[in-house]
Amino acid sequence: MTLRYIEQTIKLELNKEKCAGCGMCIAVCPHKVFEMREKKAEIVDRGACMECGACKKNCPARAIEVKSGVGCAQAIINGMLNGTEPNCDCGCDKPGTKNNCC
Repeated sequence: MTLRYIEQTIKLELNKEKCAGCGMCIAVCPHKVFEMREKKAEIVDRGACMECGACKKNCPARAIEVKSGVGCAQAIINGMLNGTEPNCDCGCDKPGTKNNCC
């Protein structure tokens, strides 16, 4: 069974212009989210990302952004299991914000 996450909530971004093509993200990603295409990394399976942060921590070009350790998908799942509203600590639950990521 392959784990799938809620793609619309995953905060993974890859700046292809910054990407140096080293392949480190591919080597460290436990769920094969990235592939190398035309000498640059590319996100090929966003729904497999668990927002662990291994790619960001190991990217020497700083081409990857992800808020590791929190994750909206985790917040939504925990909310469903606990019968509470999701809180992913992304700021959307703070007064005066208009961002609704959960």
